[in-house]
Amino acid sequence: MSPAPLPRTPRLLPADLARVGLAGMRSRPTRAILSALGIAIGIAAMVAVLGISNASSADLTNKISRLGTNLLTVSPGRDLFGDSTQLPVDAIGMVRRIGPVQSATATGSVPGATVRRNDRIDPLASGGIAVVAARTDLLGTIGGTVHSGVFLNAATSRYPAVVLGSVAASRLGIDRPGGQVYLANRWFTVIGLLDPVALAPEVDRAALVGWEAAGSLLGFDGHPTTVYERSPDESVEAVRSVLAATADPQNPQNVQVSRPSDALQAQLAAKSAFTSLFLGLGAVALLVGGVGVANTMVISVLERRPEIGLRRSLGAARGQIRLQFLAESVALSGLGGAVGVVLGAAITAGWAAYQGWHVVMPVTVLLGGVAAAAAIGTAAGLYPATRAARLTPTQALSTV
Repeated sequence: MSPAPLPRTPRLLPADLARVGLAGMRSRPTRAILSALGIAIGIAAMVAVLGISNASSADLTNKISRLGTNLLTVSPGRDLFGDSTQLPVDAIGMVRRIGPVQSATATGSVPGATVRRNDRIDPLASGGIAVVAARTDLLGTIGGTVHSGVFLNAATSRYPAVVLGSVAASRLGIDRPGGQVYLANRWFTVIGLLDPVALAPEVDRAALVGWEAAGSLLGFDGHPTTVYERSPDESVEAVRSVLAATADPQNPQNVQVSRPSDALQAQLAAKSAFTSLFLGLGAVALLVGGVGVANTMVISVLERRPEIGLRRSLGAARGQIRLQFLAESVALSGLGGAVGVVLGAAITAGWAAYQGWHVVMPVTVLLGGVAAAAAIGTAAGLYPATRAARLTPTQALSTV
């Protein structure tokens, strides 16, 4: 008579797997929390970096869209001998003759002129503020706005009146129009303060005087330093190709043409580069957290050898032991991942609110954080779980 077959090992139901997997965490809560904390820090760092990067990029992209990418600037370059060149006096009018050009204006540097709060300050302590002659239509072309007061007009551009860029006003300690500044050894009345100009940051550090006043009062020679031009989006490249030859037909090789929005695009690319760097740092933190989970699971296997032996003696299969410790490892990492996602989202929302940005948090980032934590938990628990499954009942119970 043949012996009766051994009973089949009962299947481990998902609820049972969750219960035995969480048993180790419940019995050692402090260790579990500390292990999960490493995962939480790594996930929070990655979620926060991606969230803040997305919010910042979205804000910068919207800013570029609002300002437009159809502004071109023309400035003098250098000749073959490295000497500075000048744009012709009539460069503005010549640029305006280009068919698609919608508007063209200019500023001109006034060399040797300094701006001081009063006549007692050392002329060398001007704070890097440039004195610039400006056309009355400057703001409309460069997309600038007046913070307070008024901009130069047909009347004030003939007299000693000045409009300060945002940085210039801050360095001079002027927060409202109406006062006076000592400009090129004579007093000028401040009639307006500007908001920051994203596409023309050089204006922020300038004291703007009227084109006519600069010529009659400051000795300005009338040569524009920068010509600003706007044209329809579809005509920008065509206009760009003829700007140098139009602005200075005799020496087009000495003319520089640029698109200010390219600098903002480069800034956006730089932000992406920094995002990659910080993501790498977050990945390192996550890896360290995974090593911590693996270390915890190895210690757990060593401490629970009697439990493993008893379960094996009662009929638990190797696969069930392996699943038990894998479930515990994934639960540890999942707990850390969930906490990290919440923490990272909170950091993103707080920073976006502080900066005045819209919160941009893709669902894929949140789900990816939890998935990354689960993957780390699986990888970290694989060796300890396999080691536990290889223990025979006699080996495991020998430590009892």
